[in-house]
Amino acid sequence: MLLVDTFVGPSVIEGVGVFAAEPIKAGQVIYRFDPYFDRLISRAELASFPASIRRFVDRYTYPHPTDRLMLVLDVDNGRHMNHSSEPNTDFRDATFGYAIRDIAAGEEITCNYADFEPKFEMLPSLVNAFTRQAFVEVEQRLHWPATGDQVASIRPEGFGRVVSAGPEDQMTQ
Repeated sequence: MLLVDTFVGPSVIEGVGVFAAEPIKAGQVIYRFDPYFDRLISRAELASFPASIRRFVDRYTYPHPTDRLMLVLDVDNGRHMNHSSEPNTDFRDATFGYAIRDIAAGEEITCNYADFEPKFEMLPSLVNAFTRQAFVEVEQRLHWPATGDQVASIRPEGFGRVVSAGPEDQMTQ
């Protein structure tokens, strides 16, 4: 669950992205996995869903950090966080993420998908390469977690905000 104020808006990286609604300091924890807030979905459960729900779950989930049979669905703006090879956050722990540098209010918050998706491999897209970045993951996945040869595009779903957390979510060195 995101612990900082954010909003969803148009992104030059991919469709829409999540943006800081307030300044974020380097080292500040911006996300913490919360099993009461983040939805866990088993791969077996996913198979029983209707196709439209499976497509949504495929697009907006990532593997659970310790149980690869489970998927995590962020129910907040975090599901719109785009990949960057030069991200402004670090999610290598996968149970929390923090800013690796100051992030200005209005700046897009990005992460490196390879931090929590071990098989993620970046390949630049030749389609509209001057204005967008798209990446292909190995194992027939395009712009994780969309499947097969689908073109990855995030549809705007309106704007949202997440309530800020307190100073206890500050990283210490």
